[in-house]
Amino acid sequence: MNEISGKTAVITGAASGIGAGMAEAFADAGLALALLDLDVDNSQRIADRLAQSGVEIRCYAVDVSDREAMKRTAAQVAADFPAIHILCNNAGVAYAGVPLDRVPDADWDWVLGVNLMGVVNGLQAFLPSILAHGEGGHIVNTASIGGHHVMPGWRYGLYTTSKFAVVGLSEALADDLAGRGVGVSVLCPAAVDTAIYDVGRNRPARFGGPFEQAPAPDLVAALKAGMKPVEVGRWVVRAILDNQLHIFPHPRSRAFVERRHGRLMAAYDWAAQVAPEIEAAASGGRP
Repeated sequence: MNEISGKTAVITGAASGIGAGMAEAFADAGLALALLDLDVDNSQRIADRLAQSGVEIRCYAVDVSDREAMKRTAAQVAADFPAIHILCNNAGVAYAGVPLDRVPDADWDWVLGVNLMGVVNGLQAFLPSILAHGEGGHIVNTASIGGHHVMPGWRYGLYTTSKFAVVGLSEALADDLAGRGVGVSVLCPAAVDTAIYDVGRNRPARFGGPFEQAPAPDLVAALKAGMKPVEVGRWVVRAILDNQLHIFPHPRSRAFVERRHGRLMAAYDWAAQVAPEIEAAASGGRP
């Protein structure tokens, strides 16, 4: 998309954090907005604050983990706007401080239901209409730098499982949509100044109801010192215009990816070293 002003964007998880930052950056860029979130009151406050931008903004209450609810919301958005061009599957929940072997079943369902299936549900609900109108479009899926590496000691394996999946989904989606007029980006920020670890207060009853998380103090401190959400939103605007697949707003996070890459290359070196032994055993020791 070479021009986005005058187009319409759907943002999930728009009531706070990165979603709210996207809303501000998108409004500044002249995009009409459909803001989706469980917390529709907060979404409306954001809409009221951005009203001076002059773009149309509507708010919708929806749980992204509920597929049928997402499809109903998509139908309502389609009735309210002439066409949807940008879909930001941004809704997400954080989960840290619990080793994987101690994660309750309900929390597996909740975190994967929002962070992974919320993306899937967003695609199923909105992508068909983006493809159908033929005016071009773009999909932005919010993952995390945690979708590329594991930070020792943070015990956020459930969260990073969901984000690794979103990275793979996005790369596959970009290949599937190549040549069809719809670009794909996967957003992988590091620390952003949000209250993402307060999302337990909105956990639906079917996943166990509201609760409070107690993540590691150094993780909370890192978030508080992080990038402002609207800055991340501006990165997203630029990535859409440049049709950039991977968005890494934090240059310092490169070191995390390089360290993981080094471990992968070391595993290939090991494989090359032991391959002759494995092949010899498979052939019964014959040369």
